[in-house]
Amino acid sequence: MEYAPVTHTSTDRRLGRLPSGRDVSVTVHRYIGGDGPTVYIQAAQHGIELNGPAALRRLHDLLIESTIAGSVIVVPVVNQLAFDHRSYMTPGEYDVMNPNLNRVWPGTASGSLQEQFAARLWELVEDADAAVDLHTGTADMLEHVRCLVGDPVAERLAEVFGTSYRLIDSSEDASDERRNGTFRAAASAAGIPAITAELSNSRRIAQDAVAAGVDGIQNLLRERAVLPAAPAPQAEQTVLRNDAEPVTASASGLFECRSDIAVGDTVDAGEKLGTVYDPSSFEQQQVVSATERGVVFSLARESVVVTGERLAGIATQC
Repeated sequence: MEYAPVTHTSTDRRLGRLPSGRDVSVTVHRYIGGDGPTVYIQAAQHGIELNGPAALRRLHDLLIESTIAGSVIVVPVVNQLAFDHRSYMTPGEYDVMNPNLNRVWPGTASGSLQEQFAARLWELVEDADAAVDLHTGTADMLEHVRCLVGDPVAERLAEVFGTSYRLIDSSEDASDERRNGTFRAAASAAGIPAITAELSNSRRIAQDAVAAGVDGIQNLLRERAVLPAAPAPQAEQTVLRNDAEPVTASASGLFECRSDIAVGDTVDAGEKLGTVYDPSSFEQQQVVSATERGVVFSLARESVVVTGERLAGIATQC
């Protein structure tokens, strides 16, 4: 490795064109040091997930004063359309086929609008030695980092990132339709060690989540020898396997979750989690039960739900 003071550049990268003729572009930051690996980092695939961009702004202040080996490529707001509309997914008017950008990776140049966006972004990713995708969960989701089991480099990157929980997908899960087209699955298929960090509390900037993101990325860059020194010691992670079927709504209505259940709790198979009611007739539509024994890592509360929507995520302890 060769460490050198950072040279920083910021450029706009055109992703595609809207019907009006207006271009959609993203800002790409490059932090270049001496010879070494390349790490790609992105945030805000979903427009309401704000702690990723906030963390990357603080990382910027640190990197421009640093000495590094290799390069760090950062796209703080990947999904400009969702971000500007303050929505989770891209409004369907822009891409009725693929409103969720995190289902179309690595994209295709001849595809729908968001498939084209992903293809242009993928050109930044494909030569990277590691990749980080920053997300933000709801207040009722455990802050965790995700990776593919069987990839020792990705598992190590997830470990040093330092969240209390690590959620692992099996190699079979990578082709599961529920995860097909995610950034993490596409990177793993291309041989790029990748992690997805789920920081806490979407829709608003939470300073503790931002700090966790900055610390986690710095530790990951140390592990890849982009930053000098060894990764800071981390508390032992609780490792969960994402192999349980998600708990979903079999009927539309108003979901009332049990008030005494919280993320991080262990539930038994068949245990009642809540009830879906018809809000007008008050009729019970569904008793919502755990699919199997495990740790609840995400939970919907007092939500208007539609058939097929996820109500809880359960992971089994490794």
